[in-house]
Amino acid sequence: MKSFTQHTGLVVAMDRANVDTDQIIPKQFLKRIERIGFGEFLFWDWARRDDGSPNPEFELNRPEAQGASVLLARRNFGCGSSREHAPWALEDFGFRVIIAPSFADIFYNNCFKNGMLPIKLTENVVDELFGRVAEYPQYQLTADLQTCTLSDPHGFSMPFAVDAFRRDCLLHGLDDIGQTLEHEDKITAYEQTHP
Repeated sequence: MKSFTQHTGLVVAMDRANVDTDQIIPKQFLKRIERIGFGEFLFWDWARRDDGSPNPEFELNRPEAQGASVLLARRNFGCGSSREHAPWALEDFGFRVIIAPSFADIFYNNCFKNGMLPIKLTENVVDELFGRVAEYPQYQLTADLQTCTLSDPHGFSMPFAVDAFRRDCLLHGLDDIGQTLEHEDKITAYEQTHP
């Protein structure tokens, strides 16, 4: 898993609440067994017309959203089924930071396990960020996990809270397997005494 210390990226605003995992990555694309290649199917039903062509009205298809790596959304992002494919698709598309007032619990946990930083901010602050996206062309935010601060070049700066364990795992690029392998010498010693 990629470590996360600081990320500056273009923000795309998705002014939608209750975005569920079946919208993030529809069920028909869950047949792959590897974690890569899901980005092209991200938000498929919204991003595509009935004939499969790109929907130019969809937020991520607009020219100003190209290359965005910070997703700004409304409350309860990632609700619905507990598919880990949702953060896989977001990460594969290029997102490193997702900002919303609230997240579904399983989705929130899966983001950390896949190298993305989900940031919870109050609805008022999220409203302010939506306003800034509209005000400043090519609006960028910097998420600094070492200082737990979100900022922009226009004077915005806001602390955010992250559980200390999750923060440490992201800073060091440790998923569940990586955490286990940190104790490889102890595991090996134990296995050698138990043939």
